[in-house]
Amino acid sequence: MYKNIKTLTLNTTVTMTNNITRERLFLQTHESVDFKFVQNKFDFIVDEVPLEEFSGRGNYLILRIKKEFLSTWELISIICDKLGIDEHKVGYAGLKDKKATTTQYISIPLMKEQYLKPLNSKNIKILSTHRHHKKLSIGDLKGNKFKITLKEVSEESLPIIYQTLSQIQKNGMPNYFGYQRFGKDYDFQKAKDVVYGETSVANKKLEHLLISAYQSYFFNSWLSKRIELSKEKGLKKLEFLEGDIFSDKEKTVLTGLLPGRKAPRAKLKALELEEQYDDMYVYAKGFRRDAWIWPKKIKNKYIKEYENLILEFELPKSSYATVLIENIANTNFK
Repeated sequence: MYKNIKTLTLNTTVTMTNNITRERLFLQTHESVDFKFVQNKFDFIVDEVPLEEFSGRGNYLILRIKKEFLSTWELISIICDKLGIDEHKVGYAGLKDKKATTTQYISIPLMKEQYLKPLNSKNIKILSTHRHHKKLSIGDLKGNKFKITLKEVSEESLPIIYQTLSQIQKNGMPNYFGYQRFGKDYDFQKAKDVVYGETSVANKKLEHLLISAYQSYFFNSWLSKRIELSKEKGLKKLEFLEGDIFSDKEKTVLTGLLPGRKAPRAKLKALELEEQYDDMYVYAKGFRRDAWIWPKKIKNKYIKEYENLILEFELPKSSYATVLIENIANTNFK
């Protein structure tokens, strides 16, 4: 899939991490735009787009579930408890925010079809069911549709917001990991200690999250630096460097590194920058992530009476709607 993917032989050199930062920079140059953005079940609505049509036959049942103020993990825990099944028998395509109204697909063994009624509650509603020939796995989705309400949006700020949306529609935007990836109390040093084996974590799920967040920090910091360098040259798009790795044949979708033992590294000039945001001691597999995405079907509606701006758009999987909102505001949240 990747172009120019000759993997470097990993050595024992650990790159300095003093460049690591939480700041997410954007190519827009306008001053920060003030508005109120709150994730809740009324103002943050997400609808998962499945990867394929369900086959209508097989030993699995796909549930299309609408949930409110529940994380995906909490939803799965409830499903396991109500249906009496082990967690590993429940499949899902992606994790969804807790502070939102979200619709997503969950797979369970077909034999549990007759026991679904107790699942419906105040915060959970089964919208439809479909038979399928396989269990859902992480990544089995095209993307997500979003409907987000921004509040206290002044009329004076609308021109710059509309201009930014137009630029994003045309040129795309950086595919940062959003603040949800790290959490408010994320400790970079603690995550590093876990990666280096200097701290142990009994909860394997938490250990995995810490390692993933550690890798994500490097990616975000690298991408922020690439944007900074592009802005210094007055560019409206991300500048490519010799030796960059792309995920498409046309070489338009740049990828960035999440450090790990099997991740391909860039070459030449691109490597000189990338190795400043690498850590050869990360034993996790590692991979490359698209550094740039193109939101689709962007729509907006301004309610003057309430100073509300309603945005609708679609994003590919593994991208964050909150990053698009930050891009509009040209500032970081949380």
